[in-house]
Amino acid sequence: MSIILMSDPRVAAIPVADNGEPLADVRGGGKLLLDDRRSDPAYAFAHLRSGVLDRLLQAQLLLPEGLRLLVVEGFRPPALQQRYFEEYAAELRAAHGDWPAEELRAQTSRYVSPPDIAPHSAGAAVDLTLVTSDGTELDMGTRVNASPEESRGRCYTLADGLPHQTRLHRATLSRALTAAGLVNYPTEWWHWSFGDRYWALMTGKPAALYGPAAQHSDLS
Repeated sequence: MSIILMSDPRVAAIPVADNGEPLADVRGGGKLLLDDRRSDPAYAFAHLRSGVLDRLLQAQLLLPEGLRLLVVEGFRPPALQQRYFEEYAAELRAAHGDWPAEELRAQTSRYVSPPDIAPHSAGAAVDLTLVTSDGTELDMGTRVNASPEESRGRCYTLADGLPHQTRLHRATLSRALTAAGLVNYPTEWWHWSFGDRYWALMTGKPAALYGPAAQHSDLS
């Protein structure tokens, strides 16, 4: 089955009917673990739309005993999303100077979403992984946020050639999050979302529930 990338015109064509949900702090209640590798001064990364956070809590309850979710990054301010997209596009442009603009945008979107439709900037996406009860990360085949080049494609959720245990770990994560209503971006095993345009397209919903989230918070 072919992968629909974030750059696909079908994603951008999804209308947004923002429901006005606020950004909620992942740290509230202490029920989810938060990693600080993507930390920023305003702790924007530690926030998600409240509906997304509720579903993460549901997903954690569905995990096998002894496992927990570790949240790495949630909300990403639009300016930061723009910077990430431009930086990765520049890397690809330097390596593939013959790519036309459309190809460059598509290949960039395997790893960084175009800023105009970015799920992270809607507070709708979360990057996460699995840990044991003592906080040890499970072997998921790559680090969180490994690029396709760095990982030689193993960042793809259903990549070929993964060890059996790694496939089991990814399947465990996928089962819990899917059951809670989130969808995965198949080029990144760690990226899951709810309520954004990509989610709407993949689930057949008529509109996204969340647009850019800065207007609902002082995080910008």
